[in-house]
Amino acid sequence: MDYRNKLVLAPMGTLPLRLLAAEYGADITYGEEIIDHKMVKCERRVNENIGSTDFVEKGTETVVFRTCLQERNQVVFQVGTSDAVRALNAAQLVCKDVAAIDVNMGCPRSFSISGGMGAALLRKPELIADILTTLRRNLDIPVTCKIRLLKCPQDTVELARRIEKTGVSAVAVHGRKVADRPRDPAKWNEIADIVAALSIPVIANGDVFEYGDFERIKVATGATSVMAARGALWNASIFSPVGKLDWEDVKRQYVRKSILWDNDVKSTKHTLKEMIMHYSCLELPEGKDVIKSETLADIARLYGEEKYYQFVNENRTMLNGGHRQGKFMVAPEI
Repeated sequence: MDYRNKLVLAPMGTLPLRLLAAEYGADITYGEEIIDHKMVKCERRVNENIGSTDFVEKGTETVVFRTCLQERNQVVFQVGTSDAVRALNAAQLVCKDVAAIDVNMGCPRSFSISGGMGAALLRKPELIADILTTLRRNLDIPVTCKIRLLKCPQDTVELARRIEKTGVSAVAVHGRKVADRPRDPAKWNEIADIVAALSIPVIANGDVFEYGDFERIKVATGATSVMAARGALWNASIFSPVGKLDWEDVKRQYVRKSILWDNDVKSTKHTLKEMIMHYSCLELPEGKDVIKSETLADIARLYGEEKYYQFVNENRTMLNGGHRQGKFMVAPEI
């Protein structure tokens, strides 16, 4: 995995969003954070029905992580953890099906922090070193981490230097502190301090909403690569050098990808709601109908994709033959 001069999808996407972002131009696509406790309860299964590789929780039969050959060389599995051995066990389960492993050290949600994960790790440099060193010594694929800024800029620089010494391939830096909210401006100048102190690639993240922002943050920080989060969630075509497409078109393509890969309906609804809240309003008829939808068939009907839904489900064998060969197979326009 080369981390230089890359456009990166932040860890927020299930398979349909990752593949869509990649089609529009994302070079590296992070999967949404998976907690190690959850992952170690899973078993790897090849899903012949849709041509994917699924990691399924034993007992509940819940698909915790789904990937496919098409994204094998660009997908990063992000793990939420507070324990080196457990992190390694989770990573070893999935390492042959992804391009790299990333450790989440930036999530400020109470769930993560109360479990000693996410941003809670920023206060435990020795544990950080233990987790990253354990992963590096035992995996044959790159290991990275994603951090937030500490209260004191120099403290963040010192932590980043310690992280570099573990041998990780890159570090992603969200230019906000734990107490900052999304409305607070990202501190690109503090990312620049980290870039200046390290020799490994730094992936800058924060306030990337247009294609032009990729170059602006790169110039401002000196970062090797740039990661888009909310901007990509709202409109995955942010990665296209020709400019963003109309969100209605992107939304339709996302719905089709969700149908094609039999995405969990709750996940599909979450992404659609995020798009609607940004561009429109959940209180309007579309938003209310998305909330009421219980299946992908409901979503297909809502967006006029009934024929596409029917075609995909009647032609899984043909479509998935291509998926298993690592090809981007799509149903024809209907």
